[in-house]
Amino acid sequence: MNILRFAPLAAAATFLAGCSGASADDTTSADAEASASVLTEVSVVLDWTPNTNHAGLYLALANGWYEDAGLDVTVIEPGETSGTQLVATGQADFAYSVAEGLLPARAAGADVVSVATIIEHNTSSLLSLASDEITRPRDLEGKRYGSYGSDLETAIISALVACDGGDPDLVEHTPLVSDDFRIGLTEDQFDAAWVFDAWDTVRLGEVDGLDVTTMAFRDWFDCVPDWYTPLLATSADLIEADPATVRSFVETTARGYEAAMKDPQAAADALMEAAPELDRELVNASALWLSDQYASSPDAWGVQEADTWEEFSTWLTAGGMLDGDPRVDEAWANEFLTGEQ
Repeated sequence: MNILRFAPLAAAATFLAGCSGASADDTTSADAEASASVLTEVSVVLDWTPNTNHAGLYLALANGWYEDAGLDVTVIEPGETSGTQLVATGQADFAYSVAEGLLPARAAGADVVSVATIIEHNTSSLLSLASDEITRPRDLEGKRYGSYGSDLETAIISALVACDGGDPDLVEHTPLVSDDFRIGLTEDQFDAAWVFDAWDTVRLGEVDGLDVTTMAFRDWFDCVPDWYTPLLATSADLIEADPATVRSFVETTARGYEAAMKDPQAAADALMEAAPELDRELVNASALWLSDQYASSPDAWGVQEADTWEEFSTWLTAGGMLDGDPRVDEAWANEFLTGEQ
């Protein structure tokens, strides 16, 4: 598990032993200054290695906004244990998560809560080479879908194809052998794959220059539900025990994403500073693409809708992918963004 530390350098007052003329007022002032410089430690676990979904976080870190809010933030890259699990067990304060992970965790007894959505709507797509002529769901009949083997994938693909008048049984689900979709497509391992537009579609189309076609889920929300991915989660325990820290972290993170929407190049620069191993061209293009996808407007960033949560939870349950009651009305909160109680 990689830990990226963003701790401010605290200025230490130096008192000379031979200088006995310090007054009580001077000492009181120094104590107050030292007390003011003590920051609350906060940990946040990423859902993947650093990428533009995290750009608002890194922009807020780079500008020192968390320190201004009294927070000392540690960023943790995910390991074998998911961020949602770490939050649920009190080993982390916040985590980037997804609705399809948070709801089953809640149904199993983990009292984790989404306090902001990172992106307003689902930005998933099915991507294929233009030469395969897959432009709508029923075009997947007789084609190979590169699959991770999850129940959610099968349900989404089947729902899309059936809704478009096709036969889901005619879609071949081929196991993916690599996360590099470029290899899979160009070496004819599969015909279509589930990607995230802000990263994979930008990389394959704009950066790599492949002639690709995408079929965005958001164009087919009459067939499949919208859902929040990624989102920012914390625990109900932390909300109850320290709502002020939760509010400070969420509000400051919102400030970072609002700034990323207004200045995507600054967001890209902050991410590159934190993760210089990334492809600069991809990060620049991805940050620009996301700048008007995070939310309909900067001041709307993070806000979640009850209908989105209810419809996705109902859909998961109907498809046998959610066993138990996630108490969906308690699974999310906007209060740390809007000030509503």
